[in-house]
Amino acid sequence: MMSLRVNSPISSSTFSHLLLHKPKPIFPLSLISKPFSQTRKFSIKMSSSTQTIEHIVLFKVNEKTEPTKINTMLNRLNNLISLDQVLYLSAGPIFRNKSASSSYNFTHLLHSRYKSKEDLNGYGVHPDHQSVVKENVLPICDEIMAVDWVSNLENGSSSLVVKPGSAMKITFLKLKEGLGETEKGVVLNTISGIKNGVGKDFIEQISFGENFSPRAKGFTIGSIAVCGGVEELDKLDLNQEGVEKEKEKVRDLLDGVIVLDYVVPNSLSTANL
Repeated sequence: MMSLRVNSPISSSTFSHLLLHKPKPIFPLSLISKPFSQTRKFSIKMSSSTQTIEHIVLFKVNEKTEPTKINTMLNRLNNLISLDQVLYLSAGPIFRNKSASSSYNFTHLLHSRYKSKEDLNGYGVHPDHQSVVKENVLPICDEIMAVDWVSNLENGSSSLVVKPGSAMKITFLKLKEGLGETEKGVVLNTISGIKNGVGKDFIEQISFGENFSPRAKGFTIGSIAVCGGVEELDKLDLNQEGVEKEKEKVRDLLDGVIVLDYVVPNSLSTANL
């Protein structure tokens, strides 16, 4: 997957396939949940397929970017929910970056779901998507990465829609070089057990799988834990003993971790981002 930072401009052709301690929030929760002038559309298109593809894109927006340009990028990204290939889509500011390394200083993310890899690819090459990338994403972003996986979640369920106001803990894991399928299985099994273990009182849904995106910067496994809101997410974090117990199972297998908290917007913002 690429180096940890992008020091040269990101070309339109490269990115078109993409889209295809407790730290303080990057953005105050009040700015995420505050009502805005444009109502957010959350919807899902049902499918008879049982496969679900997760697609997460992380953006590092240049710190000198005008707020109106950030807002326009997010509005246009969120409008991509109208594409036939998309089952679910949400884009907004990262609430908290809990990654140990300061190298992973992303500011915004997009999360979307699809019924197949073909639909994800169709989304990536769609003219509307490419227009957003060229006109609104690349001009203001210093760094971008994407992680995709075939989820354990079944398609065709309304649970694929993450409700506005829900809080997600998004985790990307980079396995050490030379590890095989056995070690990878240990990590995946550990994630699988979190919902009914340390997270049983707080996590409503957990999705995980092995990355297949070539633009994930070497990260191997992605996961999303969905809580009812920030309060439940904070309670999960406060269970330090249980969290540390789960980390200990896989700590020696990992060469890098990205952990991000994200609150699904209640509406699209036209200001204050």
